Amino acid sequence: MTTYDERASLSDLTTTAERVHRSVEGVIEGKPEVVRLSLTVLLAEGHLLVEDVPGVGKTMLAKALARSIDCSVQRIQFTPDLLPSDITGVSVFDQQRQDFEFKPGAIFAQIVIGDEINRASPKAQSALLESMEERQVTMDGQTYELPSPFMVVATQNPVEMEGTYPLPEAQRDRFMARVSIGYPSPDAELRMLGVHGAGSPLDDLKPVAHAHDILKLIDAVREVHVAEAVRRYAVDLVVATRGHPELRLGASPRATLHLLRAAKAAAALAGREFALPDDVQSLAVAVLAHRLLPTAQAQLNRRTAEQIVLEILHRTPVPDPSAQQWRQTRGRRPPGVRGL
Repeated sequence: MTTYDERASLSDLTTTAERVHRSVEGVIEGKPEVVRLSLTVLLAEGHLLVEDVPGVGKTMLAKALARSIDCSVQRIQFTPDLLPSDITGVSVFDQQRQDFEFKPGAIFAQIVIGDEINRASPKAQSALLESMEERQVTMDGQTYELPSPFMVVATQNPVEMEGTYPLPEAQRDRFMARVSIGYPSPDAELRMLGVHGAGSPLDDLKPVAHAHDILKLIDAVREVHVAEAVRRYAVDLVVATRGHPELRLGASPRATLHLLRAAKAAAALAGREFALPDDVQSLAVAVLAHRLLPTAQAQLNRRTAEQIVLEILHRTPVPDPSAQQWRQTRGRRPPGVRGL
C-alpha cells in the first residue's frame, strides 16, 4: 500500500507541473486548456499532434513546452526531400577503426519537434513509427534506445493540400492526442500584441523543471489507481466506435491504452491518486477523434469525427459514482495535495 510520505510527494510533483503550465501559458495567450492537454500527454508518455491553420502558434506551443523543461530538444523541419536517415541516423564507415559508426539522427532527443509533418513523404514519415511506439531505433541490425522522457510534438496544417502527404492511419494512431489551438479571443490577441510586439517571448523563456522532475511526474502518473468500472467505461467508448454506422474505421486497442494513460495523467494533475469517469470523458475527443475515419456518407452529411465521439459519449452509460469505490486501496489524499 502507498505510504503517507509517498503520497505526500504528489503535492511537490504537482507544483512542478504548475510551474511548467504557467511557463508555457505565458507564451500561448488565452489557451489554458491546450497547455493542460499538452502537459497531460507529456506525463502520460504520449505524443502530441497539433493541427490547425497557419499562424495560430502551433510551433510556438511546441517550442514553449520544450524550453520550459531542461532537456535535450531537436527540431525536424519536414520537407518533401527529407530522408529517413535524417530522422533516425546513419551508419558511416570510419577509416581509422575500419568499421561502421552510427551517427544518431534528430530523433535522439527527449523532446522532438516535428514541424509540418505532413509535408514529408510517406517514406520519411514511416521513420517515426518504431521510435514513437517502441522508443528505440533499429539500424543495421542494432537497436539504439531513445532517451527518457521522450515525446514527439508534431504540427500540421489541415488547410493547404498542395505539396502535403496526409498522415497514414498507422502514424496518426501513434499520437496519443490531437489538439487544435484555434484563434485567440480579442482580449488575448490584444495582450499578445503587447507581449510579442517587442520580440519573441521564447527568447526570455527559461527552464522551470528538469528532465528528472518529469520522470518523477511520470512515475507518479503510473501509480494512479484506475477502478475496474472506469477501465470498463473506457473500453465501452472505444468499442462503440468500431461498430458505429458512420465510421469505416474505429479506434484501435492502442487508443484504449492511450485513453487510460491520459486519464491517469489528468487525475494526477488534478491532485488525485485515482482516475474518475470524468477524466475519461474530458479526454475522449482529443484521444479518439483523430484516429477515426468517417464514411463517405457521413462526410457528405458534414459529420465530423469529433461530433461522432461526442454522440458516443452521450449514449454510453457512465458508471454510477455512488456504487463505486474509486479510491479503493489508495486511501484518502493527504492534506496539501492540490490540482493544476
